[in-house]
Amino acid sequence: MRIWSLVAVAAASLVSSCDSGVEKPTENVVVEPDAAFNADPKPGNDSTSEKIEVLEEDARRGSLTAPQNNAVRSAEQYLRMTGFSRDGLIQQLSSDAGEGYSVSDATAAVDSLSVDWNENAAKSARQYLSMSGFSCKGLIEQLSSSAGEKYTVDQATFGARQAGAC
Repeated sequence: MRIWSLVAVAAASLVSSCDSGVEKPTENVVVEPDAAFNADPKPGNDSTSEKIEVLEEDARRGSLTAPQNNAVRSAEQYLRMTGFSRDGLIQQLSSDAGEGYSVSDATAAVDSLSVDWNENAAKSARQYLSMSGFSCKGLIEQLSSSAGEKYTVDQATFGARQAGAC
């Protein structure tokens, strides 16, 4: 908003000085700052720790290459859709059947994210239970298997418990 106000003032000044072909002094125009542009955030909208986390994540991403930043975007899209383990997400990003990023780019992208892998395990566990019945042990094995979701046993156990299988 503020930028457009300044552009409009500059354009008006340019037009007025060009109208007669005679150079005219420009008027001093005071542009009031856009209140929305300079407004302080409302208290309670973002906590300090959330702001710091975002700044730290932005700093980590600033050190990534363009392919790694693209892999970050892909990873975020996958995480919005379903639960993934760290290793499962790296495999999805680097697989020829997935996104086809190099393993090193996929790893750098995933490691640059702040992800609660326990919560992702719980999300995956709930999805499995919505499709089929699992015993506690069976669900933990499915979630932690190298042929399955690739969560750590601790993450898989957390997920199975949170989903109500145990």
